[in-house]
Amino acid sequence: MKRKLILFGIGLSPFVFACISLLWGAYAIAPWTIAKVLFSKIYLLKSAEAGTELSILWDIRLPRIVLSALVGAALSGAGVTLQGIFRNPLVDPFILGLSSGAAFGCTLSVALFPQFPIQAAAFVFSLVASFTTYLLARSQGEISRLHLVLSGIVISAFFSALVSILKFLVDPHKLVSIVYWLMGSFSLSDWSSIWVASLGMIAACVPLVLMRWRLNALSMGEEEARSLGIPVERDRLIFIGAASLAVGSAVSVSGIIGWVGLMVPHLTRMLVGPDHKLLMPFSLAAGAAFMIFADTLARNLTSFDIPVGIITALSGTPFFIYLLRRGTGGESWGK
Repeated sequence: MKRKLILFGIGLSPFVFACISLLWGAYAIAPWTIAKVLFSKIYLLKSAEAGTELSILWDIRLPRIVLSALVGAALSGAGVTLQGIFRNPLVDPFILGLSSGAAFGCTLSVALFPQFPIQAAAFVFSLVASFTTYLLARSQGEISRLHLVLSGIVISAFFSALVSILKFLVDPHKLVSIVYWLMGSFSLSDWSSIWVASLGMIAACVPLVLMRWRLNALSMGEEEARSLGIPVERDRLIFIGAASLAVGSAVSVSGIIGWVGLMVPHLTRMLVGPDHKLLMPFSLAAGAAFMIFADTLARNLTSFDIPVGIITALSGTPFFIYLLRRGTGGESWGK
């Protein structure tokens, strides 16, 4: 019974935090007004509410909620995937360099090649970063936790240096927007960005959910997975490609938001267990809820909009210290 309540609570959490986010803001709006505005929009009815409430809810708050939920789910799903296939609880898109690679692709598109779609550039370079990290870590044979983390740090630093070079060379007017975007924010959310980014994030999360049971086999090791008839190399390529697409799509609309792919899968694993059949979908829900909550804090803690990447970094640092003190909780995956 307790387990069912936990699963129900995690599954319901995105909707709970979405309601809180709709209600909480500098401009107070009554719950009944919110319900009437949403009802009129969903059923294409003419709303009797004032233009201010309608604009705040439909054009500002709701797009931020939807986009933050999509980004949180994408980053969390990518984190679960990478931790499973690399059998390493310290792996996440940020540590492996996927976020830095995607950030470089986006910066390159904005600074030098505006005709090249940002989403495509983010996906290409996140894919380059992930496979480069994988090849570096595998150069010593079997992938170890230490080699994987160190390779990710090296690749992340490399792409961060390339981003810094572009920031140094770019026009000052573009530099301001690039610097703010790299901090991670949903302040420029609108429905058009949601439609574009959601295609990549949903396309990435669908195979992750449908193939989640194979992560159980891959997380046992290559030999065990092959003995079960799993095509290891093919599935690993699919998972890495899907994770790269999810991260690239997320970074292209929100900038770099770290720690989500590390914290949320860990917390969800503590609650639902290591079985990816449950861990994957509930990590997606928990990631969406966490990101909605973090963005709600970012826009309400002060009179100005704090980049949400700062909020996740402030929460991620003590969480990482906690993991180190308890031995990361991943000894069962080996060294």
